[in-house]
Amino acid sequence: MTHATIYAWLDLAMQTFAITYVYSENTAALDENRPAHRGFLSGLAAAGMLLASGPVRQSDMTGALIIVQAENAGAAAALLDNDPFFKLGLVLDRAVVEWDIVIGAWASE
Repeated sequence: MTHATIYAWLDLAMQTFAITYVYSENTAALDENRPAHRGFLSGLAAAGMLLASGPVRQSDMTGALIIVQAENAGAAAALLDNDPFFKLGLVLDRAVVEWDIVIGAWASE
């Protein structure tokens, strides 16, 4: 992906948010619903709202980090309200924080 493509994705009027998920320990339900979850996130990416997403693993939990563009934290959370994992109660905790990117390919300046 070129820098021009990245900047086209990043609407400078929008804010960037890092959203973390903590998943349920119900691995069977997570596995069963993962295709729908990833399909949902792929749709947000295709629409230019999701910049990146992927699993995170620690010794005591599993979850995800999702980077989105939205007008505010409430709008960022609302983008993910229809995520199948979230709707099915497979996300035990979700945190939304504004992320001011100052260095790197996604930095606005």
